[in-house]
Amino acid sequence: MNGDTAEITGGRRISAHAVCTAIREHIVSGAYPPGSRLTEELLARRYGVSRVPIREALRTLESEGFVITRRHAGACVAQPTEREAADLLDIRGLLEPLGAARAAQRRTEAQLKVLRGLVRLGQERARRGSLGELRPLGDWFHEILAQASGSPSLAGLLVQVRRKIAWVYPSDAPHEPERRPERSGPGGVGGHPDPVVRAVASWAEHGALVDAVARGDADRARILATAHTESALSEYRRRRPAQVRTSKHSVNTANRRNLHGSRIHDS
Repeated sequence: MNGDTAEITGGRRISAHAVCTAIREHIVSGAYPPGSRLTEELLARRYGVSRVPIREALRTLESEGFVITRRHAGACVAQPTEREAADLLDIRGLLEPLGAARAAQRRTEAQLKVLRGLVRLGQERARRGSLGELRPLGDWFHEILAQASGSPSLAGLLVQVRRKIAWVYPSDAPHEPERRPERSGPGGVGGHPDPVVRAVASWAEHGALVDAVARGDADRARILATAHTESALSEYRRRRPAQVRTSKHSVNTANRRNLHGSRIHDS
């Protein structure tokens, strides 16, 4: 069975890809903590599918580094080391400027139109302080920018690295925070930039990057992407990776996130 195969459950077609996406999202969100077991039977009940797409999804997630298979425990959520966590930031710092430079040379008009639209939305939401809406917009922006590189391999790596960073460093995105703390002055709280100010600046950086991509200026796109990425990564580096402060959990820990009986919608 491959990721395009679908099965019928409750009158709906549910693809193995959709199952994999749902499990990955729950791993990234922390619903399945590092070290917790992922049993096929329990997952099949949660997502309303047979064990076949679950097995395929676990193989895919193992290839991506989210899952490991232990001899006597079966599939478990991986526990990256602190060095592996730091490596993810270095890899993103190298790949995103390359992707931006390639996008300046290879982007399509359709991709450019989507990027401009996302920048307009992001800047509008940032200005009015709707910070909780910026994370999905930012993810979409970077995914389209990666696709605009014209290299499926590079785009796939960029998306995977960003997902893993969001998983290993679990917090609101550094430039797209979910909550707005009370301000203590122009500099924000505790010496950190005010989140609204940072969000506005971040989406201004997105806009400048898209302008460079639109002009076909690969060198400028690379420089802007490097500066933007380093600003974001410096925030991540201030945090301790999740697995350093998370102890091992049993397979039932996911119940606290109220996942029992979850179903996947068509994808």
